Amino acid sequence: MTEYVIDVVDVIVIGGGHAGVEAALAAARSNLKTILFAVSLDSIAMLPCNPSIGGTSKGHLVREVDALGGEMGKNIDKTYIQSRMLNQAKGPAVHSLRAQADKHAYSKEMKKTLENTANLKIKQTEVVDILVNENRQVEGVKVISGGIYQAKVVIIATGTYLKARCIYGEVSIDSGPNGLQAANHLSEKLRSLGIELYRFKTGTPARVDRRTIDFSQLEEQPGDQNVVPFSFETKEEDIKREQISCWLAYTNQDTAEIINANLDRSPLYGGVIEGTGPRYCPSIEDKIVRFADKERHQIFVEPEAASTNEMYLAGLSSSLPEDVQIKMIRTLKGFENCEIMRIGYAIEYDCINPLQLKPTLEFKTISGLFSAGQFNGSSGYEEAAAQGIIAGINAVAYIKGLEPLILDRSEAYIGVLIDDLVTKGANEPYRMMTSRAEYRLLLRQDNADLRLSDYGHQVGLLSEERYQAFCVKRDAIAKEIERLKQTILGLSDDLNQFLEKQGSTPVKSGISLYDLLKRPEINYQALSVIDKDRVPLSADILEQVNIQIKYEGYINRQMEQVEKYKKMEKKLIPADIDYDQIGNLRTEARQKLNRVRPINIGQASRISGVSPADISVLLVYLTH
Repeated sequence: MTEYVIDVVDVIVIGGGHAGVEAALAAARSNLKTILFAVSLDSIAMLPCNPSIGGTSKGHLVREVDALGGEMGKNIDKTYIQSRMLNQAKGPAVHSLRAQADKHAYSKEMKKTLENTANLKIKQTEVVDILVNENRQVEGVKVISGGIYQAKVVIIATGTYLKARCIYGEVSIDSGPNGLQAANHLSEKLRSLGIELYRFKTGTPARVDRRTIDFSQLEEQPGDQNVVPFSFETKEEDIKREQISCWLAYTNQDTAEIINANLDRSPLYGGVIEGTGPRYCPSIEDKIVRFADKERHQIFVEPEAASTNEMYLAGLSSSLPEDVQIKMIRTLKGFENCEIMRIGYAIEYDCINPLQLKPTLEFKTISGLFSAGQFNGSSGYEEAAAQGIIAGINAVAYIKGLEPLILDRSEAYIGVLIDDLVTKGANEPYRMMTSRAEYRLLLRQDNADLRLSDYGHQVGLLSEERYQAFCVKRDAIAKEIERLKQTILGLSDDLNQFLEKQGSTPVKSGISLYDLLKRPEINYQALSVIDKDRVPLSADILEQVNIQIKYEGYINRQMEQVEKYKKMEKKLIPADIDYDQIGNLRTEARQKLNRVRPINIGQASRISGVSPADISVLLVYLTH
């Protein structure tokens, strides 16, 4: 095949999913010539599985991507059909925003954004080779036609398309999600470059026809009355719209019996599926087997878009044969006469062992080659977008000779996500959860802009106008907290009568509004009766004032923990250290340290198989 150079650019992004679009936008918005390749331009920012953005811990990631200057939050604000704040009965650390997307509008709107971004070209073709010179430096890519595109940086964000195979029952099709073309040529080229590949698996449930569901037997789940936007740039009044309900259904004993009777026909249990599936998002057959004592499982019935009758059955992911899926679904109350429009399936795909990556998401052994999203062994749209924007930012830094952006575990869920992947690896699809974040009281979704907007501005992805608006907000929060500290109420009958009405203990001397607000039974709004000098403030400012004062003790304790953590992160390890020369290290620790090549003592301490005793030996060695 004749090879020829078609274009010369700065950055090439392989894949147009959620990781790819954030990476490409970050590069192009930094004034670098960028090309994004996708096997189908109809798959740009596609939602092949659950048609939603956000959720527990994932909502945090979307807010963080937005604070850095990413697009996911803005796009879901434009295209949501239902919005809900989850976990409101719990503390603010686990409040998580989740929006049902109009999946067609979401993809269309993101494609429109890409098409109208300066310095960015999008092209439909399959990339079949990564071009690397003798110095292990990326030089570009080759596409299936033989065309060469030269570049200083390449970002791989292939999602679930590499050697993809869709499976249900005895049917096995070499295909990407939703019947789109798989990328079948790149895997072998990656192996030839010495890149270690894994085989992972995920799945999706059937889609059913809304007209064939009896909703009177389901539990309705309407959206929130007060819509909280994902993007800090979006105003609630600008996106208030009529919402579409979701619904709750449940499996039953009949469902379980049908699944158990047909496990021998399941590719999951018959050895047909080779890939490792996600622990925290199992198929329905897996749930029935693993939780045999459970009488029923919850199914979320969700609209795919405003323009279609297709309904998504979250929680009913399956690769069982078609006839079994039909019988199984028709055992659910309200689904006795339902018609399946798209059958559920499992999808296997190639991805990498993420231990091969630096914390910047650049490959350790190939300069200028970055990686993001499900290709790194993670699952989920939000995890992908988070990696995508970091890969894009660091690709820009690599080209411009700037310091890379490495968010640590105390700064962002993104920091936790990437540190877990590159330090601990992923033996199964990695999913973000609030329990993975040690400092989750500090890493709330409500304060993502306070934590990360400075970074977004520094890397040039937040406009000056938006950054100045953020600074005004930050100053207003600090000013109001200080005012509450300085406003002392003298002892009076009016004060104690107010406290009695609030179910709060009377005072015997003067007290500040700040100390009153620390009381759990009193909120900022209630104080208005006795706080005559306050000026109107926006809801997001009041939220921060309330949280920062009420949780001050807990926040301060966590900040002390962060200080200890930071000391470990500041103890850097030389890049050329020879662990084999450190005599007292255990063999396992030496092997793990050689493989991961941690950049500091903190990262080294989080490697599975490296004990506190090994860290002590390493510290002694570094101080001599």
